[in-house]
Amino acid sequence: MIIKKGSEIMKLEIGNFYVKDVLFGEETSYKDGILTINKEDALAFIKEDEHITDVDIEIAKPGENIRIVPVKEAAEPRVRPDGRSTFPGVTGELEACGNGRVHALKGVSVLGVGMHYGSFGDGLIDMGGEGAKYTLFSKLINICVVADTDEEFERFEQQKKNRAIRWATHRFAEYLGNTVKMLDPETIDVFELEPVLKREENVSKLPSVVLVMQPQSQMEELGYNDLVYGWDMNKYLPTFMHPNEVLDGALISGSFMPASSKWSTYDFQNFPTIKELYKEHGKSINFLGVIMSNLNVSLEQKKRSSIFVAQMAKSLGADGAIVTEEGYGNPDADYIMCIRALEDVGVKTVGISNECTGRDGASQPLVTLDEKADALVSTGNVSELIELPKADKVIGELEALARDGLSGGWNYDEILGSSVREDGSIIMENNAMFCGDGISGWSIKTMKEF
Repeated sequence: MIIKKGSEIMKLEIGNFYVKDVLFGEETSYKDGILTINKEDALAFIKEDEHITDVDIEIAKPGENIRIVPVKEAAEPRVRPDGRSTFPGVTGELEACGNGRVHALKGVSVLGVGMHYGSFGDGLIDMGGEGAKYTLFSKLINICVVADTDEEFERFEQQKKNRAIRWATHRFAEYLGNTVKMLDPETIDVFELEPVLKREENVSKLPSVVLVMQPQSQMEELGYNDLVYGWDMNKYLPTFMHPNEVLDGALISGSFMPASSKWSTYDFQNFPTIKELYKEHGKSINFLGVIMSNLNVSLEQKKRSSIFVAQMAKSLGADGAIVTEEGYGNPDADYIMCIRALEDVGVKTVGISNECTGRDGASQPLVTLDEKADALVSTGNVSELIELPKADKVIGELEALARDGLSGGWNYDEILGSSVREDGSIIMENNAMFCGDGISGWSIKTMKEF
């Protein structure tokens, strides 16, 4: 028997189409940087889901004095020319991703927005003014699917699964992606990594680095957590994944995490930390790949995951690791325990997360700390108070910020009053800014000493 040496490389090509404007028109199409949407046809497509009882589509552009709330999900419009689903196991059949070609509409996102009711994991986006600086999504043209559903069982619950609106976001992102399915991309980004054990000597001799991701998976009742290939991550154990799978739709955002700490599906599709590691691969580091971990509830579960992560990193030959968590509070225990476990097996580790230091900034930043967690990157304080003036227009329902238990809003405070004031201005914690802390790597915040 002759065994030939394998040379197959996971190669993902993302064909980019740069959207300059989005308009409503007679035909849903893309031409010369203009994405046109036939609103009647688009609404009919979204309403194919019988759980969507009412829906509208609105377009919000950078610089407009528009406030969007409650925002539940965001996804980049994409399609695969070969016919595979954009989000395997969610919008179509379960198939492998991370290889082949996908076409992406850049500079736009599809937002899933509540027509009336919000929940703990929902957030706010300001497209203009002072509030625009707090989130990446103010820089994108946002195509807002503003919907109500028949999910009566959770209508007045603070914690919602938001399934119908989230699925509408994913399906509509794929629907819009079809406009560029057969077109030639303006540019193509290529992401490829050789198998770990078959890399050139000049790459293998560089410091080896692995990225450890901790998506949200705390809720033991299924339906709230992030999904991997359509599978609820509460049932997941740490696994070595190719970074291309993350960039190519294998991960779907959940509805549990406070909004500023969230990784939306858009974040997974464009994960900046992965892209930065790719840029340095073969230059300053040997990027091994991603250890996809999880976040748990019990101490035993947390410890088990940290053991798995450390063992995989050590077995892969990692010299260094980056650990990043989606969230704060209870997940801080997983985060710090994982960093400690990696350091214990000789893997030098840097952590990336936000922190919860209280409105005065004086509290302990993470729920638990360890002396071996000595290289931590903070993306901001979730409790920082933000005051913003009235917007000219609200997409969704502003009252949701105060009424529905959004993680950064409140109905009444004896000192501050309501998050939503009578004149339409708002006061809230950073917690409520949709994906505002940019834990995936978007953050532009800096530390200053006074």
